[in-house]
Amino acid sequence: MRESLAKKIAWISVISNIILTFGKLIIGWYGNSDAVFADGIHSAADVFASVIVLLVIKLANKPADQEHPYGHGKAEVIVSGIVGILLFLVSIYVVFEGISGFFHEIETPSYLAMWVAIISYFTKIILYRSSLKVAKEHNSKAIEAIAFDHKADIVASIAAAIGVFLSILGERFDIPFLQYGDKAASIFVAYLIFKISKEMLMEAFDILLERNIDAATLQAYINVVNEFHEVKRIDRIRAREHGHYILVDLRISIDHFKTIKEGHDLAKLIKGRLMDKYDNIEEVLIHLNPYFPE
Repeated sequence: MRESLAKKIAWISVISNIILTFGKLIIGWYGNSDAVFADGIHSAADVFASVIVLLVIKLANKPADQEHPYGHGKAEVIVSGIVGILLFLVSIYVVFEGISGFFHEIETPSYLAMWVAIISYFTKIILYRSSLKVAKEHNSKAIEAIAFDHKADIVASIAAAIGVFLSILGERFDIPFLQYGDKAASIFVAYLIFKISKEMLMEAFDILLERNIDAATLQAYINVVNEFHEVKRIDRIRAREHGHYILVDLRISIDHFKTIKEGHDLAKLIKGRLMDKYDNIEEVLIHLNPYFPE
């Protein structure tokens, strides 16, 4: 179910981005719009990102095996990082082209370039909302990466449309500084792409470096463990994301006179409670320590 939905979202993203890429690149080029052309480059990056996601989804959903005892979930994180690097490189290229445009003769963009950007804007809103909904429901980093790409395109497309409109307005009413609106919009698009790439790269690095999950979620796990009166003390708890699922390590103290079976049964109950309440927890490793009253 999870894998098929992810593939469906990725394929929709691929097809829509291919159409938008050709539309924005062709119209941006012939319509003299750097902003729309830059937006087309970003859409081309989206196509590449979606293809990578399609290739890795099956691997990320494979169960744990002898060589990969913790599963293959980090494959999605690696993809997210690759997409982030790609978007970063795109942002550098776009800002270079935008700045260089200020030193050349201004050519006013066409109305068609503006309408292409507007169509892209509404298309991306639909794609972003649907992708993000699926990503949250199935806790998929790969689909979330696609959603973030759509998010960048939403603001980028409307910025491109405004930039083209200002350039046309400047040419019609002979307002020189407004004629640079398209160039300025392309630089703004580059900034948006860079911002999204930074967010994706930071999250990927945190997961790959096995950073602890957020304090609020960790406290929620602690509250579940404290529901068991046999637990005298939580000595240590930590949890890390492993792609679309979480691994939890827990050390607890119980009365020293408890038998091994009693300790085992308690650990099994705690693990079951956590996994029942939080369906994104894949594994809970519990270590028991003896508790001696002071």
